Amino acid sequence: MSLDVRTISRSDLRDWARALNTGFLRPPSVSDEEVADRGSYVDPDRTQGAFDGGRCVATFRSFSQEVTAVGGAAVAANAISNVSVSPTHRRRGLLGRMMANDLAAARERGDAVATLIAAEYPIYGRYGFGPATWATVWEVDVPRAGLDPRWSGPECGGRIDLVDGADVRKLGPELYERLRRAQPGAIGRDDRGWQIGTGLLRLDRHPWTEPFHAVYRSASGEVEGLMTYRSDDDWNDAKMPVDTATVSDMIAVTPAAERALWHFVCSVDWIARVRSGYLAPDALLPLLLPDPRAARTVTYADWLWVRVLDVVQALQARTYGAEAKVVLEVRDGSGLSGGRFRLDASRDGASCRPTTENPGLVFGLTELGAIWLGDESVARLAALGRVTEERPGAAATADALFRTSRRPWCPDMF
Repeated sequence: MSLDVRTISRSDLRDWARALNTGFLRPPSVSDEEVADRGSYVDPDRTQGAFDGGRCVATFRSFSQEVTAVGGAAVAANAISNVSVSPTHRRRGLLGRMMANDLAAARERGDAVATLIAAEYPIYGRYGFGPATWATVWEVDVPRAGLDPRWSGPECGGRIDLVDGADVRKLGPELYERLRRAQPGAIGRDDRGWQIGTGLLRLDRHPWTEPFHAVYRSASGEVEGLMTYRSDDDWNDAKMPVDTATVSDMIAVTPAAERALWHFVCSVDWIARVRSGYLAPDALLPLLLPDPRAARTVTYADWLWVRVLDVVQALQARTYGAEAKVVLEVRDGSGLSGGRFRLDASRDGASCRPTTENPGLVFGLTELGAIWLGDESVARLAALGRVTEERPGAAATADALFRTSRRPWCPDMF
């Protein structure tokens, strides 16, 4: 029986959600509440399914997003999520067909890049995506950290207050926007995300436990940081509390806020361990601890992946670390985005245009996605054989242009 790949209708949503749950090894049953919730944000025109005899066996969804480029520009992105193929229908090209449809539509809309967070590393390089940001989780052994046990608040004149979910929904969006505008790799966060994060919207598939929310205010009273965390209830055999605080959200727009919030959560009575949640690999934790060895790396993994759809638009959207010219030959097997381009870059911006000049560097879209936000080294990729240096010194020049002083980071999952 032929496999039909198409956009879904509203009447397909329950079957589509069942296929999605199946692909991610979640219970395949779909409640009325899940159908209603997905119907509130899923755009059928940008949601595909593969159907075998009327039964959905693969899923794919995209939506509009903005991602912050180096320098602070908000770049139009095609965010991809909910990708699954049922185990009975693997290796039949279903993902390739849905991906080709979606990327072509995104290019037609004028999106500069496509983004996703990969459940599995080997899949998406073949479609031109490269890992553009990475994330780290640390676990802090609080007694070993060397922090002052008598600490009672920030020394800088600021203060920390515990607030509730309603306060977070009021204060959080503006604070996050300040972070997003300054943080390469950050994406927009909508009202639904704030509602889920504060328990206003509770989903059957995500059991809810009320968290603690700590807000940092500067000496002038300005909100500069927000941390959300939960604690377990663990006692050892000596009847001593050894609780673990797990951070689920951390927003800090100043170093003072970042330092104060980590010091605060490590100072809470009964907390013996702190799990940081996903942070930028160069976050101030663990080096803000007197003994950084008290923080062990639990996770270090790729996070946001980028596929450039419009090379000129993407390269002109960001700023660069030096002033130089480089000619790039970007290869794209799909025919959507490749070509040869001259980049004239500076700290204030750039001009990029197609050219027939001889290239200094030759590489694929996967490599361009990895370097676009400044995280990956062109020289390192050349050493791996993934970038060809046609002009001596071109890789070093590109590194001086593309690399950033702080690593890019995407705070959110989607």
